[in-house]
Amino acid sequence: MNTNYCLPTDITAERFINEYWQKKPLLIKNGLPQLIGMFEPDDIIELAQDEDATARLITQKNNQWSLKTSPFKEKDFKNLPEHWTVLVQNLEQWSPELANLWHAFDFVPQWQRDDIMVSYAPKGGSVGRHYDNYDVFLAQGYGSRRWQLGVYCDENTQFEKGQPIRIMSESDMGELIFDEVLEAGDVLYVPTGLSHFGVAQDDCLTFSFGCRRPTPLALLDNLADVATHFDTLTIPLKIAQPLTTVGEVSKQSIDDIKRQLIEILQSEQGDTLITQAVMETVSKRQYDLMLADDVMNDDEILDALQNGAVIRQDLASRIVYHDEQIFVNGELLHNDDFDNNTKNLLILLANGETLNFDDITRQQVAISDIAEWAENGWITVDFD
Repeated sequence: MNTNYCLPTDITAERFINEYWQKKPLLIKNGLPQLIGMFEPDDIIELAQDEDATARLITQKNNQWSLKTSPFKEKDFKNLPEHWTVLVQNLEQWSPELANLWHAFDFVPQWQRDDIMVSYAPKGGSVGRHYDNYDVFLAQGYGSRRWQLGVYCDENTQFEKGQPIRIMSESDMGELIFDEVLEAGDVLYVPTGLSHFGVAQDDCLTFSFGCRRPTPLALLDNLADVATHFDTLTIPLKIAQPLTTVGEVSKQSIDDIKRQLIEILQSEQGDTLITQAVMETVSKRQYDLMLADDVMNDDEILDALQNGAVIRQDLASRIVYHDEQIFVNGELLHNDDFDNNTKNLLILLANGETLNFDDITRQQVAISDIAEWAENGWITVDFD
């Protein structure tokens, strides 16, 4: 079990989940010191210009906001107004070192991880007052940022009209419950729906470790996809049909259809449908996986492992499991494709374990399998 959590010394993982998670914010002073100095502003501006990056440039002038999305060129960062921010998504894809900091949040299951986003802003830069539909750990990596937290919001919360981004007025944030400056290494947990407002006090980088749960729409969409593989679900329903006018679909018929659908979902077959739909949904990546061009071959991996290298899950990928089923990046790994030893190794990796040559040898997993996982972007091979 990981004990190097990003939590205050007096707050256990169990206490955080019970008292804070999705309930109230938490300031963690010096909660992530490993982040200090890992990146500088120029690194992020350069990354935002990469053709494969997903980035946004937000500017503010005279209370009017502007939004531009990637791809960016160097000229896009010339002649900017005084207040601006650039945000880059999916940082774990670009930096395995940064991705490994997810382990500081292992008290949150990895299937609820969204991505790591970085926000760079010079003094005064911001993205406005807003709220998110996900939980986020705001980690300061460079410089300082002042954070204000206000009221909890919902779908009825009003945003300012005529702006390209969702921003709230100062009055809509209500009475502030938090107003502090975060220095490099500090972390602020903000529950879903809580309004917040961050303003750079100097050149600053803030890393957002976002945690998101599936929407009913995404689950229903995947449920329909999974259902196509069940032949019994292609048989038409027998539906109650009272005497009615020729053009009417009666409420009794609709109620009967609803009843039968619910019965299907509550059956053993329904358990299978829902489980697979959930697992596919929560194991999917939000962004396309970028695979490395220079992947190690079998001999190179074997040599590295024999000389002290280890393998660990590449946290740009998502490996999750339920009972006897393992899902990677939205796909079910069929039991016919691997044996129990291989399954055991994948479960260890999913649980954040770092494995060496002896671990792999003990499980009798072929180096060719390890090489295939590396080629697919599931794991990294490096020296601990």
